[in-house]
Amino acid sequence: MRIPAHSVCTAIRDDIVAGVYERGSRLTEELLARRYGVSRVPVREALRTLEAEGFVVTRRHAGACVAEPTEQEAADLLEMRMLLEPLGASRAAQRRTEAHLKVLRGLVRLGQERARRGNSEDLRSLGSWFHETLAQSSGSHALTSMLTQLRHKIAWMYAVEAPASPVESWAEHGAIVDAVARGDGERARAITALHTERATTAHRLRFPGNPERADRVRTSQPPVNMTGLRH
Repeated sequence: MRIPAHSVCTAIRDDIVAGVYERGSRLTEELLARRYGVSRVPVREALRTLEAEGFVVTRRHAGACVAEPTEQEAADLLEMRMLLEPLGASRAAQRRTEAHLKVLRGLVRLGQERARRGNSEDLRSLGSWFHETLAQSSGSHALTSMLTQLRHKIAWMYAVEAPASPVESWAEHGAIVDAVARGDGERARAITALHTERATTAHRLRFPGNPERADRVRTSQPPVNMTGLRH
């Protein structure tokens, strides 16, 4: 069974974000193919995609390596998100479907319930799902793709502290959905801008200039079975 290149790409990207591969480390096609149980062809295609996304660089005499973003590049990502998230919310107010609203409202209900209970692990995944759905509601494939890529790279470069007031944070999610449901693009943009700015203050750079990584890099990993992986 041939594993598609985009599935291999997702697996490698997830491992880079998780810290499996250190910044600057080599990514050889042979070792990656063995780890993910695939041929070198989808690995080669995946590395090209990851290079275009900024996770991988090709170096002379070394080949493909994990990128080493600077502090300024990391800061730029947060600034880009603060510009694009509000734009996506504004577009969502104009283009969302009833299916999008149903999912967004369901996520807000779950998020508010978990926030009251103090379940931080659930809140993190629910928050990611909320913002992904909000981006999809914009009706713009280009904008959704950019925001998805930003979220991946920010998760790689930053550790995120739990919000000081999860209940307030999810109240803001609810206000965003209310504005989107009413078709009020300006209000959706304004609330999302405030929400994103507040969330940004909880981000702590993992590297460089940080002597201790927020997550311990795992240098030895067992092979990954890609059979049946779907993305």
